[in-house]
Amino acid sequence: MSQRLAFLVILAYLWVMMILLGAIVMETFMVYPNVFHDPPRSLELGLQFMSVRAPSDFFPPLGFLSWVTGLGALILGWRVKSARYWILLSVLMIVCEGLFSMAFFWPRNEIMFIEGTAVHSADLLRQVAREFQTLHWARVAFNVVASASIFVGFTRYYRHMLTSEEGTSIRPNA
Repeated sequence: MSQRLAFLVILAYLWVMMILLGAIVMETFMVYPNVFHDPPRSLELGLQFMSVRAPSDFFPPLGFLSWVTGLGALILGWRVKSARYWILLSVLMIVCEGLFSMAFFWPRNEIMFIEGTAVHSADLLRQVAREFQTLHWARVAFNVVASASIFVGFTRYYRHMLTSEEGTSIRPNA
């Protein structure tokens, strides 16, 4: 039973990470080109478009969910050595991405989208927008490594589960 629970939690973490990676990729190639094409005007247009829901409504809760499911996956999958370090790498990468976002992106979001032209010059807003876009590639890299690592960790755990004695009772045709 503990192996099944671990499998489900690791699968849930993999699922959350795939959603997070897909969202980051979509944001990178669909949202950001529109939001950052002509700051500060495009920042204001982006705010108008995202007046009901914005990335700030989506990414912090999903990021926290990735931390919680990742921690559960790490704890429950720890005894499987072939999966352990892949899961650990994934969790470390997504925690680093979250901390990196808090340290570098949240302050820039406040400058661009909360304070905006009422507080800052157009030149400063353009500079902050360039910094944001450049640093964003680190977020993409963290997410790619975290997602790929949990995928490998999941496959290693699943292989272990299928070949272990406890796992034989849940295999089809066993």
